[in-house]
Amino acid sequence: MQSASHPGLARPVWIALGAVSIVFHLWLIFSGLVPNLVSRPLHMALALPWALVFVAKTPAQKTSGMVLAAIGLFGCGWIAWHHSELSDQYGFLADNFQIVLSLALLGIVLEMARRAIGWPLPMVASLALAYGFWGQYIPGEFGHGGLPVESMLGTLTIAEGGLWGSLTGVSVSIVAIFVIFGAVLNAGEAGQGFMNVAGAAAGRLRGGAAKVSVISSALFGSISGSASANVASTGAITLPAMTRLGYPKRLAAAVEAVASSGGQIMPPLMGAGAFVMVELTGHPYSEIMVAALPPAFLYFLAVWIGINAYAGRYDLPGLPDEDRPAMRAVVITSAFFLVPFTVLLWGMFGGGYTPQYAACIALLAGAILLFFDAGLTFDLRRTRDRYIDVCLNAGRQISMIASIILCASIVIGVLGLTGLGVKITSLLLSGSGGMLWPALVLTAIACLVLGMEVPTTAAYVICVSVAGPALGELGLDPLQAHLFVFWFALLSTITPPVCGAVFIAAGMVEENWLKVAGTAMSLGVGLYLVPLAMVANPSLIALASHPVLAVAATLKVAVGLGAISYGIISARPWLTRLSLVVAGGLVVFAFGL
Repeated sequence: MQSASHPGLARPVWIALGAVSIVFHLWLIFSGLVPNLVSRPLHMALALPWALVFVAKTPAQKTSGMVLAAIGLFGCGWIAWHHSELSDQYGFLADNFQIVLSLALLGIVLEMARRAIGWPLPMVASLALAYGFWGQYIPGEFGHGGLPVESMLGTLTIAEGGLWGSLTGVSVSIVAIFVIFGAVLNAGEAGQGFMNVAGAAAGRLRGGAAKVSVISSALFGSISGSASANVASTGAITLPAMTRLGYPKRLAAAVEAVASSGGQIMPPLMGAGAFVMVELTGHPYSEIMVAALPPAFLYFLAVWIGINAYAGRYDLPGLPDEDRPAMRAVVITSAFFLVPFTVLLWGMFGGGYTPQYAACIALLAGAILLFFDAGLTFDLRRTRDRYIDVCLNAGRQISMIASIILCASIVIGVLGLTGLGVKITSLLLSGSGGMLWPALVLTAIACLVLGMEVPTTAAYVICVSVAGPALGELGLDPLQAHLFVFWFALLSTITPPVCGAVFIAAGMVEENWLKVAGTAMSLGVGLYLVPLAMVANPSLIALASHPVLAVAATLKVAVGLGAISYGIISARPWLTRLSLVVAGGLVVFAFGL
C-alpha cells in the first residue's frame, strides 16, 4: 500500500501534510476573520501536493507533479504574502511577472482537476478561457466585445473572483470542515453503526438485504458526498450479502447504485452541494436542509416500494437471524455516529452556531470516540492508526474537492466577465418558447450531459449558473430552481451512457452494466420524477414555512410515486401496470399543492 498509494514521498510526509491541512482549516474557523486572498490561496497550496504528486502513477507523473506543485506553491504563497497590495490593483495585472504567474496558476488548476477527476471538466474550463481570450472574433450575438488580457487574468487570479471567488470560499470554510468530519466518522465505528442500525431496522423484512443496503447507503452517503465512494464502501458489505441470499446480480448492483446516489440528496449533509447552494442562493443552511427532507424521503420511499415489488417477483427473503446484529451491538455502534450527529444538529439549531462551527464541535466529539471500539475497549495503537487514516483521507478528499471547485470557478469567472451566461440564458428562454416546462426539460438534458463527465457539484454549479436565471424569469422560486438542478445533476450516476455508480456496482458483482443500469433506472424512478414534482407542487419544499401543506403535498406525491414505482416493476399484467403508472402520474402532477 505504501508504495502504490504514496508515490514520491514517504508515508510520514503525507500524514504530516494531512494533519497540517486539518489544523489549518480548523484554525480558520476558530481564528476569526482571515483575508480571503490569504485563506483561499493557502487552501489551494495545501491541495497541490495531493492533487499533483499523491495521485501520480508513473515516475514521469511524479516528477512533473513535483515541479508543478513547487511552482503552484510559490504562486499561492506570493499572492497570500502580497494580498494587501494586490487588493489595491482591483483585478488588473501590473507587469509581465504577474501575467506569467497568473497563466501558471490557471494551467496548474486545470492540471490538478485533470489528475483528480479526468479531462472533461478541465476541457470545459479551457474552452471557457479560450472564449475569454478570443470570443471577440466570434460573429453574431455569441461573441463579446473583447477583454484586456491584464484585466481578464487579473480578475481570475489576483482578485476575489475566479479562483479566489465565493465558490472557493465555500470549499475553504465549510466543505473542508465537513470532509474532515466525514473522515473522522469513517475512521471509527460509525460505518459499522450505520450497517447495524440498517440490519436491525430492515433485516427481517422481505427483501431485507436490499433494504439494509438502502438505509446504510443513505446514512453513509449523507457524509461521503460521493455516489461512487459510497458504492465502493457500503457495497463491499451489502453486495456479497445480497448475492449470497440469491438476489439477481443486476438487482443487487442496482440497489446499491441507486441507494448510494440518493445519499447525496439526503440531509443533513448532502455531500458538498448543500453548502454551495447556501452561497449561491443566500438561503441559510438550515432552511435548505429542511426543504430537502421531503424530496429525499420520497426518493427513498420509491426505492423501498420498488424493492418490495422485486421481492414479490423473485421471492427474496430477509436476512437470516445469524446475519442480523445483536441489539447490544446496535446500541453501542450507533452511538459512534449518533453522538457526533446530535452534537452537529444541536450546534446548528440549539446553539445557534454556524454550520462550520457546529461541525468543528461535532468533529471533536467524533475524534474522542476514535479511542474506543464497538466493545468499548481502549487501544492506543489502534487509535493512532485511525488518526493516521483521518489525516490521509481528509488531505486527499479536501484536495479533490478543491481541485473541482477551483476549476469550476474558472468557468463561473469567465461566464461573468464575458456575459456568456446571460446569452445562454436568453437562448434557453427562446428555445423553450418562454414556457416553464420545456425550459425544465432542456435544463434536465443539459444537467444529464454535463453530469456524464463532471462531478455532481461541478455539474450543478455550472448548470445553475446558466439555467438558474432563465428558470427564475419563468417564475420558478430560486430555491426550487437550485434543488431542481441539483437533483438532475445526479442523473448521470445511474443513467446511461455514462453512469459511474452503476459501473462500479456492476464491476463488483461481475454483471453486465447495461442490465444493472436498466434495473437502477426503474428503482431510481424518483430521481427523474421528484424534481418535476417539486415544480408541480411547490409546497413540497416549504416544510419550514407551511408544514401542513408540505406534509399534504408529500403524502400526495408519495401515493402517486408509489403507484408509478410499483407499476413499472411489479409482475402484474401489463394493463394493470400501465393503469398504475398513468394514475400515479395524474396524482403527482395534477392539482398541485
